[in-house]
Amino acid sequence: MLVDEQRPGALVRHVFAFQGPSGRWPKGRAAGFRVRPRALQMVENARVSIPQSFIQELLARTDVVEIVGRYVQLKKGGANFMGLCPFHGEKSPSFSVSPSKQFYHCFGCGKNGNAIGFLMDHAGMGFVEAVQDLAQQVGLQVPDDDVSPQERERAAAARQKQATLTDVLEKAGDAYRRQLRESQRAIAYFKGRGVSGAVAKRYGLGYAPEGWRSLASVFPRYDDPLLEESGLVIVGEEGQDKRYDRFRDRVMFPIRNVKGECIGFGGRVLGDDKPKYLNSPETPVFHKGRELYGLFEARTAIREQGYALVTEGYMDVVALAQLGFPNAVATLGTACTPEHVHKLLRFTDAVVFSFDGDGAGRRAARKALDGALPHATDTRSIKFLFLPAEHDPDSFIREHGTDAFARHVGEAVPLSRFLVESASEGCDLATAEGRAHMASNARPLWTALPDGVLKRQLLGELAELTQLNARDLSELWNPGGNREPARAPAPAPRAQPPAASPYADEPPWGEAASDLDGWHPPHEPDYVGGGGSPGGYEDYPGGGHGGGGGKPPFRKNGGGDWKKGGGNGKWSKRDKDAPWPPQPRLPRTPAMGRADHAARLLLSHMGFLEELTHDDHTALCAQPAPHGPLFTWLEAQFHEHGPLAWAVLRESLRDHECEELAVKVMTGAHAQTEGELAELRLELRDLLNRMLIEGIKEEQKLLVLQAAKDPTALERYRVLEQKRVVLLGVGPKAA
Repeated sequence: MLVDEQRPGALVRHVFAFQGPSGRWPKGRAAGFRVRPRALQMVENARVSIPQSFIQELLARTDVVEIVGRYVQLKKGGANFMGLCPFHGEKSPSFSVSPSKQFYHCFGCGKNGNAIGFLMDHAGMGFVEAVQDLAQQVGLQVPDDDVSPQERERAAAARQKQATLTDVLEKAGDAYRRQLRESQRAIAYFKGRGVSGAVAKRYGLGYAPEGWRSLASVFPRYDDPLLEESGLVIVGEEGQDKRYDRFRDRVMFPIRNVKGECIGFGGRVLGDDKPKYLNSPETPVFHKGRELYGLFEARTAIREQGYALVTEGYMDVVALAQLGFPNAVATLGTACTPEHVHKLLRFTDAVVFSFDGDGAGRRAARKALDGALPHATDTRSIKFLFLPAEHDPDSFIREHGTDAFARHVGEAVPLSRFLVESASEGCDLATAEGRAHMASNARPLWTALPDGVLKRQLLGELAELTQLNARDLSELWNPGGNREPARAPAPAPRAQPPAASPYADEPPWGEAASDLDGWHPPHEPDYVGGGGSPGGYEDYPGGGHGGGGGKPPFRKNGGGDWKKGGGNGKWSKRDKDAPWPPQPRLPRTPAMGRADHAARLLLSHMGFLEELTHDDHTALCAQPAPHGPLFTWLEAQFHEHGPLAWAVLRESLRDHECEELAVKVMTGAHAQTEGELAELRLELRDLLNRMLIEGIKEEQKLLVLQAAKDPTALERYRVLEQKRVVLLGVGPKAA
């Protein structure tokens, strides 16, 4: 998908990853949430004007295998690399990365794209952020005419400082993980919370030992200013002698950005020291108001479950992952901000905020509402879950089970209802003063919503509570602005036949499907070591919740009766003589012609053009439109630039007349089948021979018609016949 945004003096072009032939994402089972299609994501970060030529050069220098390989374990499989798809759960690898095309493709869910699209879809980056990340890796400077050389130099220095600080933090994190293996107190704490070694490894948990200068044994220079800038060391006012470690005798939770880089730490004290939780300070790489703990680890689970679960602490996230909810993230000791919500909505259209049911939890939920309102569009679902005051998510699941927690998630309070409840809090709606107070509370909340159906519905609901009509309330809240049109009275409801039973609309007892699919993380090696279970810690029973996908066991028929899914409503054997119900005709996929296959091979392996004969080139370029113009364009690109990968050609084809054809032949499972180069050359040779033979036959037909008037026509016919016989004898093996 290509999006153009015009602003004075600059054209910003955004290239989104292809969604795949179906355009669908796997749906989440929990609470009826659906996963957000990336193709519908709004353009973000449109601050830099990036020429299309730079995008092509960047993709030409980038190795998509290397980029994807940082996030997915890939193994060589023929001409491609294979791995488990990061966009949907699977046990057998169906995710293919092509070095020749510089493209990835999943045969399971259909996701495909180039290196830029992968960083956007998998790492949650914006388009500009992904381009800048790739450019930095290959040593290119992203062009921007609006930025002065001094600003570019400062930006480059800042990026270098950030890279250096993350290296320092990664080194400290490795040291904390080594210390965890040697601390029985820290291991006992995690065991007591039911955390397995696999989950500890997944989240990189560690331990900062007692002592004021433990990091002095990790870094050769304890007085290095980078230790202070990264927040690992505190420097007293009296000079260098007052340096000491910020984190001491705490279990450590590394905080990672969406790229998986360590940018800070959270530490929980093991003793009675205060504060109980301690975060890294604000640094050039860590900003509490923008980062979410566990987002890097939860990305895939968020897509699979269909929603993000926002909690209040690190341990909630780790415990929920252990208990079957790996889609949990947490704010970092601060209220939820619009930046937090915006970052989450890069991965899903559904967010559930989980808070304790006490006063502090209600206040935190109110702040989360403020952060969510600007992003609550009509296509998004934002809900609020309030647990009993005596429980956090961890304790609730351990006492009541995962199914009970999943039901609470499904029954969470929608944003619209929580907005009305928040505005009505402390207001006596039985009095005019109380209703006016409620309207005053509701106005800033309602105003923060983006325009849409939800906002207009809420206006009507709030107007009803204040005993005003929507037009009057809109005029009060928007003096001089657009007035809300008066709504026509709703038509009277149709009379419904009485139900045979108060429970007539319920499925049979005891056979309802589970609301949640189980999430099974890949096996991870032992982390802590020492005896015990294979996971490194004692295995915690009930570390997941069951359920299954597929069709529900019961469905309703046209008459409103419940019957077995897929059945005909009767339990008796079907009469063999009874006619089958009429079946709808399935859509047929257009067959791929020889020209399509030739285009696919040449777009995938442009270097093959160098091996073609003059007759081959003539036959290809003479094909009817749009194939002929595509082959002509491809030859011109080859002569000008040499062999290019499909990812680069795809960018060059933007807005070209042949773009639709090229994308069609390069999209779908048929476009991903690859073998050894020698076999592909033989396949192309056979296609070209057949195309040449077809051309010869057409020319011979014309010569037969001309033979009566032109004596030389028969001679030309014989020459062509000899050529045809030779081509017929040059089969794939002979070639």
